[in-house]
Amino acid sequence: MTDSMDELGPVDWMVVQFPGTDYGRGQVAPHLQDLVERGLVRVLDLVFLRKDEDGTLEMGEISDLDDSELGELRASEAELAMVLSEQDVSDLAETIEPGNSAVVLVWENTWAAPFGSAVRHAGGQLVASGRIPTQAVLAAIEADAKEGV
Repeated sequence: MTDSMDELGPVDWMVVQFPGTDYGRGQVAPHLQDLVERGLVRVLDLVFLRKDEDGTLEMGEISDLDDSELGELRASEAELAMVLSEQDVSDLAETIEPGNSAVVLVWENTWAAPFGSAVRHAGGQLVASGRIPTQAVLAAIEADAKEGV
């Protein structure tokens, strides 16, 4: 964890679904590991889910997967805070379609920790926040490009 709770950055989560049962064929883990190594994020929790065609759910952790699926992320296992409860994972698993795998990722945005600390020390507080889905941004850019034609 961080040296001081005052230096905790914003924490986000996501569920990423992949077709089939192989968690993205090992193509995603190296990119996440790069973000960790550069100090931009810190993985707080990482859960792997597989849902059979009949809807049966299988949950796994880093220790349950081989290096071809994880790469260097295996080294991060000791640092996980395990912030999700079993109920959280069960609820999130409902979003996964049968016959697919998914990764539930919770991370701290360590790059924003000093900014957040400065805001708090200046008496500021977060009053609104949100995220615009990538697909919506791409659609807006495409629509603007068509209008400019």
